[in-house]
Amino acid sequence: MSFRDYVRKVDPYVPGEQPRSSSVIKLNTNENPYPPSPEVLKAMEGVSLDSLKLYPDPDCTQLRHAIAENFGVKDDQVFVGVGTDDVLAMAFMTFFNSGKPILFPDISYAFYEVWANMLGIPYEKKPLTEEFRINAEDYAGENGGIVFPNPNAPTSILEPASFIEGILRKNRDSLVIIDEAYIDFGGESVIPLVDRYDNLLVTQTFSKSRSLAGMRIGFAIGSPELIGYMMSVRNSYNSYTMNRTALAAGVAAIQDTEYFEKTRKAVIRTRQHAVNRLRELGFTGPAPAGNFLFTAHETVPAKEIFSKLKDRGIYVRYFSKPRIDNYLRITVGTDREMEKLYEALASILQ
Repeated sequence: MSFRDYVRKVDPYVPGEQPRSSSVIKLNTNENPYPPSPEVLKAMEGVSLDSLKLYPDPDCTQLRHAIAENFGVKDDQVFVGVGTDDVLAMAFMTFFNSGKPILFPDISYAFYEVWANMLGIPYEKKPLTEEFRINAEDYAGENGGIVFPNPNAPTSILEPASFIEGILRKNRDSLVIIDEAYIDFGGESVIPLVDRYDNLLVTQTFSKSRSLAGMRIGFAIGSPELIGYMMSVRNSYNSYTMNRTALAAGVAAIQDTEYFEKTRKAVIRTRQHAVNRLRELGFTGPAPAGNFLFTAHETVPAKEIFSKLKDRGIYVRYFSKPRIDNYLRITVGTDREMEKLYEALASILQ
């Protein structure tokens, strides 16, 4: 036997393409088209060179406090990590150990299945309806936990807080993780429910609405008990997950609420205009609640449009998967970037 016989082999998550040229229009990875708050740069410049020889605060005290203040919870209800992917992976390791299958939608964030396979967690993918909505009854049976994004990705469909509370009520013995990566672009967060449901963990990210994808900051909010469990697992894995610069940037970003509101509303305005323009070009899709659109053309295949846009230096996301292989996911860019998209689409569709 060779060591190769014992290697853990998994099919990895495939991220959106990251073109190296700065001349392309990048609408394929749901990044924010606007830079982060100017306060972020000031905070980063305030990190002294001498301090970098020392480890960062393992408890991320200041960032956790800033997040807690922003959401009206206590510091011990906040967990932070290197992007939401790190936070969610830590939650999978911490809570999904019953041997029962965890549940998530068949059309959803692809990393859930990757983590489950990597960690040996049994799972069941529950099919979305024909309208790409979650069927609450699919999540009413015995399970080892539940996780789904709200708004969902890649569909950009939002479920109301009352819908999620219904799932929580029927799963008091299971952990329910609501992944709110896109909630700031059009939904009601269920963070206010964490004090009423000790089985609820809500995750959010600085990558989208706070324009810090390059800093990798994510967080979870739940009961002190849940957060304590996650802290124990993290400290058994890597105590120093967040570097000093990211911690400083995160505090500055979440405290600048005026800039956050300004850019968030700008994305929402551009998104609504995009819905109308794409409809004029023959595209249809569900009403979007994230910073992206999930859309299909009435006559031209998505794969063809995707390829021709790429030839023109415009990158969008195409998924070669059942049920969604005729849809494109298009990130909302700046008004100027979107106008170039509309022009390119009009040319392609002639």
